[in-house]
Amino acid sequence: MTSTRPSPAGSDGSDGSDRSEPGPRPRVGRAVAVLVLVGLAALIPLLGPSAALHGTGEAAAPGTGGIALLRTVLFAALCVPVGELFVNRLARSVPGAPPARPRSWAPYAAGAGFVAALGLASVVSTGNLVPHSPSDLDVGGLYASRDGKLALVEVNAFAVAGLCALSRRPATQIWPLAAVVVAEALRAHPTTEYSPLLGSGLTLVHLTCATLWVGGLVHALRTLRGWGGAAAGAALLGSYARVAVFLLAVITATGVGSSLRRMPSDTVLEQLTDTAYGRALLAKVILMVAVAALALWARIRLRRAADPLTACSPARAEVVALGAVVALSGLLTALPVPIRW
Repeated sequence: MTSTRPSPAGSDGSDGSDRSEPGPRPRVGRAVAVLVLVGLAALIPLLGPSAALHGTGEAAAPGTGGIALLRTVLFAALCVPVGELFVNRLARSVPGAPPARPRSWAPYAAGAGFVAALGLASVVSTGNLVPHSPSDLDVGGLYASRDGKLALVEVNAFAVAGLCALSRRPATQIWPLAAVVVAEALRAHPTTEYSPLLGSGLTLVHLTCATLWVGGLVHALRTLRGWGGAAAGAALLGSYARVAVFLLAVITATGVGSSLRRMPSDTVLEQLTDTAYGRALLAKVILMVAVAALALWARIRLRRAADPLTACSPARAEVVALGAVVALSGLLTALPVPIRW
């Protein structure tokens, strides 16, 4: 009796095995690139204070680099969910828009914001000193000061925003996020400052528009990637671009107004080079000029190119530049403010 053994070779004469080596996954490459860019952006608040303060004669507060990094994380955590809510609303108004939406980053952003706000609150609880052990913390003392109460508002607001993001109604996170923006605006302008309500109002509008612009662009590009080459992608990017022009105008106006309040017009040029705050502000202005140029380039491609979605290339570069702007904003909040009345 002859037994028939299955041949290891395929019908085409091959050995039945797939010898092809899978290429690197694009997602892995993008993830590595993002991690590298995040690491580089973290160097701005960590190393920026020493560079900005060099030769100015100004004294840095304890833990300036760490505080600047926490502020940067807090601002970034604020941009992500606000941008998602903003772009998702725009996407619903785009005719023929695909139903696909990228996975929400809002819960992760809320977690990062909570940790950053908790770290900043611990610094406030020790009298703006870096705590070295849990015994240094005075949690009860947070309720006794204005800065402590605002720090607690931010901690609780991010916790609530995370719960809202995981709920069936993620749009409700807009309210705790708005509380964070208001708390930041009030924190940046103490009552001892001249016209603190005016300063808080300018910061409130500036921060709101900035979060919409930065977070909106990030989520718009993520949405377009999921839509592929759909014609609705160009419509979504066009809708965002129209709003972004208005946001840029408001950000510029409120930024100039806030700067002139802290650096009177007759001392601006001197302070831009002789103070740490001025140097960081000058670097931010230069980056904003680059961002505006990239935004203009993307808008021209969107309107005139044969394929409007080629505007995504300068838009991605704009995201990288905006990340550096967010890091510089975190640095600015930690540097001594040169108020001269």
